Amino acid sequence: MFIIKTIFLISIAFIFYTYFGYPLLLAFLLPFKRKRVNKRPFTPYVSFIITVYNEEERIRRKIENTLSLNYPEDKLEIIVASDCSTDRTDEIALSFSDKGVKLVRSPVRKGKEYAQKKAIEKAKGKIIVFSDASSYLLRDSLKNIIENFADLSVGCVSSIDKIINPDGKDGGESLYVKYEMFLRRIESKINSLVGVSGSFFAVRKELCSNWPYELASDFNVVLNSIRAGKRAVLDEEAVALYQHTLDERKEFNRKVRIILRGITVLFKNLDMLNLFKYGFFSWQLLSHKLFRWCVPFFLIICFFSNILLLKEKLFLILFITQCVVYTIPVFFLFSKKDTFLRKLTRYFLVINLSTIVAWYKFIKGERITTWTPSERNTMKRIF
Repeated sequence: MFIIKTIFLISIAFIFYTYFGYPLLLAFLLPFKRKRVNKRPFTPYVSFIITVYNEEERIRRKIENTLSLNYPEDKLEIIVASDCSTDRTDEIALSFSDKGVKLVRSPVRKGKEYAQKKAIEKAKGKIIVFSDASSYLLRDSLKNIIENFADLSVGCVSSIDKIINPDGKDGGESLYVKYEMFLRRIESKINSLVGVSGSFFAVRKELCSNWPYELASDFNVVLNSIRAGKRAVLDEEAVALYQHTLDERKEFNRKVRIILRGITVLFKNLDMLNLFKYGFFSWQLLSHKLFRWCVPFFLIICFFSNILLLKEKLFLILFITQCVVYTIPVFFLFSKKDTFLRKLTRYFLVINLSTIVAWYKFIKGERITTWTPSERNTMKRIF
């Protein structure tokens, strides 16, 4: 029984460390290990790339939003990178050609990163900015994100994401985003981010030479920066707004895709887990990425090892607690009542199940490059 108790306690400790221990350790280290960004007015020539696939309902709004950003017109080029869109996306983008908007269409559909790669080849900017059609940027967001590059130690910069719900309430997804943004704030202040927000981020062009279309750019770009001796930072004044998904059930497949692609990037760069070479960043990579993706398996180990310890009162209570926690999201899956508890518990269940599915696909050898943008409420309803 000692071995089983040890396995159970290790599982509990691992889960606690991943979700709470790692952020707490970062917060503890913050007063002793703080890296500031020498941010100041800086306006280099920028290439703003909007990656799209069948975005006819949102691309006009996105281009108009980009054109309205507070940045010198003569130092900004806007490129719409179309991944072989089959609707009116390309046509709408071309209608803005008189305002300097360029269209780069992939010759074949190979996914988001391939479309980005083709656009990078045409880009003239020293700084490349990437954004999705679903995000809405505040007027000074572009200026704010670019000013970080005045600091030569900065390789790439992430925006801060904010999900807007029509009812003004937090959903499971938005709560997760808030947790992630909290973690990124501390990581950025101490050392470097581990990943950037795919909806809006910027990078030095010289770091874009390694741009494999099969690897997620919002993760791979950070690794490119670290290898070049630079870091990834978060700018809290560079805000990207987007709305919650219209159909949360469809989000399951999106999460599987994101996690699978993240695992793929990590296993293509396993050398970056070498603590002797990459030091503090390797610990971040382990804690933020790999450990997070291992949590579902430790939840399973924790549950079944607990069954073997039911003769003891304490472990019986712990088992009942686990059952209650897992029963709540299952119960709410069949409930139409849209409550805070329903959103939170369902999101917890979905994120861990999607992680298991992603690992299964990865082990099978499946890889995902193409994507279909999430269906979200249009920003026109808010702005």
